[in-house]
Amino acid sequence: MPNSTCKQTESDLCRDDSAALTLKLVAISSILVAGTMGIAIPLFGRKRSFLATNGNLFIAAKAFAAGVVLATGFVHMLPDGSDNLTNVCLPENPWSKFPFSGFFAMMAALLTFLLDFVGTQLYERKAEKMKRKKGGLTDEPELDGTLDSRSAAAILPADRMPGGHHGVHSGSCGGREESIVGMYAHGHGHDTSDRHVVDLSDDGHGHGHEHSHGYSCSEDSNARHVVISQVLELGIVSHSVLIGLSLGVSHSPCTIRPLVAALSFHQFFEGFALGGCIAQAQFKNLHTIIMACFFALTTPGGIAVGIALASFYNKASPRALIVEGTLDSISAGILVYMSLVDLIAADFMSKRMRSDTKLQVVSYFALFLGASLMSLLAIWS
Repeated sequence: MPNSTCKQTESDLCRDDSAALTLKLVAISSILVAGTMGIAIPLFGRKRSFLATNGNLFIAAKAFAAGVVLATGFVHMLPDGSDNLTNVCLPENPWSKFPFSGFFAMMAALLTFLLDFVGTQLYERKAEKMKRKKGGLTDEPELDGTLDSRSAAAILPADRMPGGHHGVHSGSCGGREESIVGMYAHGHGHDTSDRHVVDLSDDGHGHGHEHSHGYSCSEDSNARHVVISQVLELGIVSHSVLIGLSLGVSHSPCTIRPLVAALSFHQFFEGFALGGCIAQAQFKNLHTIIMACFFALTTPGGIAVGIALASFYNKASPRALIVEGTLDSISAGILVYMSLVDLIAADFMSKRMRSDTKLQVVSYFALFLGASLMSLLAIWS
């Protein structure tokens, strides 16, 4: 492949540095406003009843935003990564011999799942430890597998509960049921979680003692929202930098003009999805402001960096193609995982959604509409 073919990626017929710079400045302003509005609406709206995080309107709007995020991963980032990593300017071996884009996306999704799982576990343990310290409790006793009254504690499945117990509250937390026997017995206050708490006496029968400091459903849910919001921001920010950089180094008004509207739309609804997760995580004000500002400034910042690099940055160089293709693929894997698992499945498999047919219809319509509209933008971007 002649090197001259890989030195220019845009048509000289549409190159206009002055017009391109003007459009880049317009893009910075438009994307900054759209991103700020998108992430601010759920953060401020949570204090209003019509857009509260547990309201139907919020759930439907979040479903639309989840569709936008999903389409961004599948229709925009993954194909871009594949195009870059199979570009004719790269050596045929190994780049054309193996589907690196799909492999990188798959590994990114699996690593995101691992990060999601480990982060949730660590946060739950930290929160539970802090709660025990506030209650003046010692570390939880070790499990020795025995079920007499002198054992430290034991955990039984719900279907193995001993008969004849009293004062036991049963239920489920996110579809799970378990029984905690004698854990944090005689603590301060009643546990309202959906666990079975029983104190076994020597005769093997439970007696009514539910004074537990077990981890409640609301706390478990909050831990998930904290991790989800942080991992989602990681995925969004990683590809926002690439999007901004790609637009910033462009010299073609023909390329930039349709991207301004497309990226503003994209940034608004990605901001809404992230803002909804941040609102549900109930961070402190400073933490919320930092996360919101970081998201809103990332793409405009990427454009500004691209403007500074435009005079000597070659998008068609092998190094640029490999770096951009790899990061595009990784971003796609993160976004696909987060949208399917932590945005769509988390809401659509919830008890509230399953029990409200009207909400199901509206949310599914919003989900498919968001994914379809974001996919259509691939025609121009």
